[in-house]
Amino acid sequence: MAWAPNHLARAFRQSTHVVSVPGTALEISLRMLLLLTANVSVFLLSGMWLDRLIICYQAVEDQLKICGHKRDADVFELFLSQKELTEVIDLSRFKKLKYLWLHHNKLHGVTFLTRNYCLTELYLNNNAIFEIEGLHSLPSLHILLLHHNELTDIDATVKELKGMLNLKSLSLYQNPLCQYNLYRLYIIYHLPGVELLDRNQVTEKERRSMITIFNHKKAHIVQSIAFRGKVDASWNPRSPFKQKPAQRIPPELCLMTQKMLYL
Repeated sequence: MAWAPNHLARAFRQSTHVVSVPGTALEISLRMLLLLTANVSVFLLSGMWLDRLIICYQAVEDQLKICGHKRDADVFELFLSQKELTEVIDLSRFKKLKYLWLHHNKLHGVTFLTRNYCLTELYLNNNAIFEIEGLHSLPSLHILLLHHNELTDIDATVKELKGMLNLKSLSLYQNPLCQYNLYRLYIIYHLPGVELLDRNQVTEKERRSMITIFNHKKAHIVQSIAFRGKVDASWNPRSPFKQKPAQRIPPELCLMTQKMLYL
């Protein structure tokens, strides 16, 4: 029977009350047993994590052999898709890595990508990723596929992607965050450099719409330029429809209107 730490603690408390013999040695033994149990749990978890890293390491080494690479500096691309990976080793040793395929695995995060500054294409679709913390350190990225994952926080996702000034193609569909209202326009607004979003070209109409919805000040300036500065400068985006002051009707017009009513 495997005893959980809380069961052992309960047994320890009961023993200290029941045993009346000098309990210093017994207390020390029980404390050591508790410590040993905790260490075994940590060791087992660490062992599982280490096994996962070894699987990834072996997959990387197999790819290097297939491609005939003998130096890390010669590696420009890595095919690690469909390997049942849950963890990935640090890939910073491949300084010139440009293309990385990791789709159709079981990844939960991307913290292993921190110093791959030359990476231009990253395929992470069809995993179980729920956060992308660490991607902001990839300034050269052009293509990023993240569809079919578990991303829920649209603000955190956008925050990580904002620094990617070279990002042109992005896919986020089939993530929970796509259920937000105006999701597509929100992404276009915060990532203006993206030209292809979820396999659909970003249109000029969408860019105008996102300015109108998310950037009222800029929309007002554009409108003012279009009408040569004749737009009311007191326009307030929170109350765009201003009520016009009521105009006083001339007395003679009122008298004429009354006569017409009696005809």
